[in-house]
Parts: sequence; C-alpha cells; structure tokens
Amino acid sequence: MVSQELIDRYWAKGWVVIEDVYKSAEVERIAQIALAISQEELKDSSSSYKVDRSEAGEVAPRKIDRPFEKSEDFRRFVLDERLATIIGKLLGDRPLPVTDQIFMKPPRFGSAKPYHQDNAYFKCSPADGVITAWIALDDVDEENGCLRYIDGSHKGPILPHEPIPDEPHNKAPAPHLIDLNKESLAIVCKGGVVFHHSQTLHTSHRNESDRWRRAYATHWATAEVTSENDTLDKAYYKTALYKEQLARV
Repeated sequence: MVSQELIDRYWAKGWVVIEDVYKSAEVERIAQIALAISQEELKDSSSSYKVDRSEAGEVAPRKIDRPFEKSEDFRRFVLDERLATIIGKLLGDRPLPVTDQIFMKPPRFGSAKPYHQDNAYFKCSPADGVITAWIALDDVDEENGCLRYIDGSHKGPILPHEPIPDEPHNKAPAPHLIDLNKESLAIVCKGGVVFHHSQTLHTSHRNESDRWRRAYATHWATAEVTSENDTLDKAYYKTALYKEQLARV
C-alpha cells in the first residue's frame, strides 16, 4: 500500500493521496455517527466555529472537536493498524496520536478554510515528525471542497499568520506570500487518506455541490517531537483513554 514512490512523493510535495485505506462501509458508519453527534452538538452551540450558515440562514454542523474523546467507535477508527502502518512508513518512525477533528462541510454552503500551515498552530519541532492524516468520509473533488496544496511549501518557513476579520477561528498568511502557481488539488475517494506535512500550505474551498464533504482529520507526532505551546500537553497518547483503548485492541 505504501511504495517508495509514494514516500518520495510525500517528501517532495509535502503531501500524498493514498486510496483504499478503509472500506467504504467502514467510513460510512463513522460518517453517520459523526453526523448524529454533530447534530446534537448543534442544538447546544451558537458558536460560528462549529456551524455553517447559508445565505438563506440555514444552519448545519461545521466540525466536531476532539472526536477521539467522544466515541469508542472513533477511537478504534483512528487507531486502526492500517493507518498507523502507513504513517510510520511515511515518517520512518512510530506515530503517536496528538489530536483530531471531523469536518462536516455540508452541501451547498460548507464554508471555505483559508490557506494555512498546521504548524503555525502546533508550534512543534522537528516539523518533519508531525503529520496530518485526513481521512475522506465521502468522495471528495473540486466541486465539494477538496484540499488544495502548495507543492513543496513544507520546505520553506512557517509564514506569518494573521487573524482574518470576522473569522476569529481563522488565521492565514498574506495572499502575496502564497504561490498559487504551485497549487495542486487532492482528489480522493471515500476511504482514501490525504497525508500532509505539518508545514505544507493547504486550503479548501466552499462546498458548491449537493453532496456532503465529510473528513476525519487526525494529527500525529513521533516521540522526539516537542512543542512551544500546550499542543503536546493535551496529546492523546499521554492520556489514560488512549492506553485503555490500546488494551482493547
């Protein structure tokens, strides 16, 4: 499943798509659980961070924070040996789970996410030891808001990220710092996974389709990684919940 060609592509571009990591039925089950949980959270939250609003005023769930803590089904899904094996081959070391989110991006008005680098938030080093595994819970293409990457941007520095007006949960580099001539689209089928380096610039556009674009984003680090902030203080691999789940596998 992980050829040397794919490993080389990851390190050259800062990202790679690997299809058929999970079966379609597996991810559909996770997507349905996520939808049920997000609908419940929607009833209790007016935060724009967790909801998307259409021009007509419709409201739909935007994301679930730290789903690993909310369901054993999610924990089993994230800690699946198929995923861990691929990440280990890409990094050349054992991966440890740090945090996660599920992004919902509902039909017709799932909002855009501006260009950013994960490590602008994580502040981890060495950056090469931190990776995101973005699991597609639906078929994902240009129309419904696939990830877009700036090829090779992981080889450069962390760019200054400034707050975006009226979007308190978003920060982004100035547009002139982003070379869109190097932009590539990460088209991926349901059950496939997009892996990207912690410093690779990435974005996703609004969902313009009549389909969901749900994805389970998991973030991993190797044991030698440290952080300037509390990213690793809250890492899953340091929790009793993680150890309990491993004991059940």
